Amino acid sequence: MGGPAAIIVCIDCGGRAHLVQEADPESPYMPGDVAVYRCEDCADRWDLVLTDEDVD
Repeated sequence: MGGPAAIIVCIDCGGRAHLVQEADPESPYMPGDVAVYRCEDCADRWDLVLTDEDVD
């Protein structure tokens, strides 16, 4: 299983939002987990609930 994207587009400013915590091989991200992102431009935080497609 893969993990969530390392970088997403910030919904507020269009900047790059980075995944705060990388996936741990011993405890990978699963559907229903929350991935936290922080935008490098506006510093907004985004908490996204992962789906099956996010962790394939």
